Amino acid sequence: MSSTLQQKYGPWALVAGGSEGVGEHFARKLAAAGINLVLVSRRLPPLQALAEDIVATTGVEVRTATLNLAKPEMLEEITRLTEGLEIGMLVYNAGTDNRAADFLDVTLERVQYSIRLSVIGQTLLCHHFGTAMRARGRGGIILVGSLLGFAGGGAMSVYAASKAYSHTLAKGLWHELRPYGVDVLGLVISATATPAYEKFGLASSHGDIIASSPEKVAQEGLDQLAHGPIHVVSDAAETARNLLALSPGEAVELVSANAAAMRKG
Repeated sequence: MSSTLQQKYGPWALVAGGSEGVGEHFARKLAAAGINLVLVSRRLPPLQALAEDIVATTGVEVRTATLNLAKPEMLEEITRLTEGLEIGMLVYNAGTDNRAADFLDVTLERVQYSIRLSVIGQTLLCHHFGTAMRARGRGGIILVGSLLGFAGGGAMSVYAASKAYSHTLAKGLWHELRPYGVDVLGLVISATATPAYEKFGLASSHGDIIASSPEKVAQEGLDQLAHGPIHVVSDAAETARNLLALSPGEAVELVSANAAAMRKG
């Protein structure tokens, strides 16, 4: 498996949102396969610690950048950072938003920030790196989505909408790039036991929803990349099936109620 990953998706991978949680485990697994890394995150301490540990344990080369992916100049900065590198894998793992509030109670500044991070950011990077992958005839793109994208959710309207966009983008890119040897996967996750998740005091389970380990999520993403366009992590597969069997109104009511219960703990 490791040599296959390196041949198909090396010699470099870029992990956006790659310092903790799911992004960290994508980085560790790719490095273990011999793929060099570009790790991008807003927070320097965990990013630096992860990079140092990966270099020490695997010997791959790691470049890091503390960068806000919602910045207007983001693509320009990442282009400079990756100049001369053959990026064979893009993992877009940014866009977590656990601060729940009704749409009209959120400032327009915050709404636009969320859209730049979760919609525009991944679109720009997919276009930039996907163009080179298509020309080379190989590569892989993983866009980390959410069950919320299947239903929407009260107090999470923009976040859920951005994840629906991510799923749809992944499906379209999968269709367009598959003839060129480029794999694309929309990785749909639910509750995941990441530092950000725990920081907001969310319950580890509620009803049928159980928080997945980030290591398991990353492994399933890599295992399923060649079988896109969409994969729901196994811990959430039954919930996804039940959700998709409901009417749109029933689905959003259920998701909203479960999310509210998990926030209360």
